[in-house]
Amino acid sequence: MPTVTPPKGDEPKLNTETTPAAPEMFAAEIQMEKSSSNFFPLVLIFGLILVVGGTIYYFVKVARDVLTTPVATTTITQILKSQAPGSIRFSTGTVVSSVNEKPNDPQYKLLAKANIVVIKAKGPNSLIVNLTDTGEKLLGEINGVQKTKNPDGTTTYIVPLALRTLVSIDQVKMIKPHFAQVNYTWKWEPNRLGQEFDASASMVKSFNTWDRATLIKSYGVDFYGAVPSKASVVLQETNEGNWKPYVE
Repeated sequence: MPTVTPPKGDEPKLNTETTPAAPEMFAAEIQMEKSSSNFFPLVLIFGLILVVGGTIYYFVKVARDVLTTPVATTTITQILKSQAPGSIRFSTGTVVSSVNEKPNDPQYKLLAKANIVVIKAKGPNSLIVNLTDTGEKLLGEINGVQKTKNPDGTTTYIVPLALRTLVSIDQVKMIKPHFAQVNYTWKWEPNRLGQEFDASASMVKSFNTWDRATLIKSYGVDFYGAVPSKASVVLQETNEGNWKPYVE
């Protein structure tokens, strides 16, 4: 009896693929939205902290950059010290008229009246000038005297007469950060010879008007005993924290 074999057909396949459930996908999207919504406020808060912190730092730094009166006092004192003092230049020996020497001008007569030198005419345009013992002693007591021996046998002296000194700091006004205007009062402080070269002293007054004007213009005479003078300067703070006169 013949054997009957059933026809071969396609066997059913098992579906092994899984599809995520809709609720799980929805939960993931919600979580992403939450993360995104939390990120932007954090950025804004962080930016606000930077702005506030930077502003506080700026104002604290500006407050520290204010020029104080003690610092202004030190700075102005240094400025006055650096300025050239009132001074007199003269020579001893046989002084002949030249570009640098005017023996016929009244400075030698004033020095002779102050007993610093003795003078004797030698021709129309020359003088014999010798330092007195008093003059030599006085020059030895003055700081900053410059003494130079010249090839022609003369000796030239440059003698300080008075220094500028600070009386007071009257006002310190901040113009803007690192810039300050300082108003101050200063006066001359003459030494012994400077007192003789005071424009209001009796020795200077004994000269005629023309000679007094020449002494004031060219030979160090000034009103060293005058009342203190007012002055103003703009200072700028350097990168090193020092204060210097502002130069445009």
